[in-house]
Amino acid sequence: MTDGGRRAFIGSFTTAGGPGIVTAALAPDDGALTVLSTVNGPPDPSCLALSPDGRTLYTVSETDEGAVAAFRVPGAGNAGHTPEQTGPAVPVHGDGPTHLCLFAGHVLTANYGSGSVTAVPVRADGSLARSASGVFPPPAPGPRPHRRPHAHQVQPDPSGRWAVGVDLGTDSVGVYTLADGAPARHREVALRPGSGPRHLAFHPDGTRAYLLNERSPTLTVCRWDAAEGTLRPLAEIPVLPGAPSGDAYPSGVAVSPDGRFVWTATRGEDVLSVFAVGQGPDHAGHSAASEGTAGGEGAAGTAGLRLTATVPCGGHWPRALTESHGFLYVANERSGDVTWFAVDPDTGMPRRRGSIPVTAASCVVVG
Repeated sequence: MTDGGRRAFIGSFTTAGGPGIVTAALAPDDGALTVLSTVNGPPDPSCLALSPDGRTLYTVSETDEGAVAAFRVPGAGNAGHTPEQTGPAVPVHGDGPTHLCLFAGHVLTANYGSGSVTAVPVRADGSLARSASGVFPPPAPGPRPHRRPHAHQVQPDPSGRWAVGVDLGTDSVGVYTLADGAPARHREVALRPGSGPRHLAFHPDGTRAYLLNERSPTLTVCRWDAAEGTLRPLAEIPVLPGAPSGDAYPSGVAVSPDGRFVWTATRGEDVLSVFAVGQGPDHAGHSAASEGTAGGEGAAGTAGLRLTATVPCGGHWPRALTESHGFLYVANERSGDVTWFAVDPDTGMPRRRGSIPVTAASCVVVG
């Protein structure tokens, strides 16, 4: 925040009893959260994003009539703690927006139900224009024709030149620019059929990306070239030490600011996985990538990652995780809480420190 105070903002599913958007104070010494306020806005504010200056909070409304809204964030020194909606929610002309980001003066949404990506202009004061400026239609069906497109995430790359969209239904990643205010696809990268990519996180060096797959409990390690806007899969490695007892449903991925560790969350197992980052993709061999290797020490070594541990997530059904200043925050949807962990700076191991109740919690962003 601009005045030095730190807060967390928590999204939830109101149709499952969630409170809407929760604002919590964040203690810098131990990462502890204390609930300050809740605000009812658009239904199902399941994904949130903060403006770079921390003054505006954006949320999707993950409904069939999908929309996006903006909230003014009070300064931490003010008497009030509740964000105030700046205007009516703006329709995104897509079903079930499940993720959003700020990119090139717009809010982009990934619309899971319709498989499209929408751009909504942001005004100089942080508020939203009254209508979307463009919707990119869903891609063609993937390798399995009965699978529909399902855009699950969209985010800018570290250079800020590109937006990257992850489609769970077509097993692909799209690289986007904006043309006259509308998303335009620069290229599309095909992944292993049936992998079901869900979320992607970039390494801070800007040359690597880690793509978490929902339909198989794996992580695809990729090389990213910001100059060309190209993503090249290198290897696919398991996020669990053994076969899951049922459907695993990996959900979220985060990378440490120093680039030494990667963490993933898996809902079906209620665990966080810890990876140590080794050699980069420039030194990776080509055998695992070319053969589509999906596990084993060979694949892990080729990818420059090593699975070191799994730990309980502190609740049930960890939908998302966020790293901030040496702490991990996990939104446990079905147990209705947000749990925080202190991260050992030498090993990357998360140690549970506490939790707060938030019914149907879905995401956490920290300012």
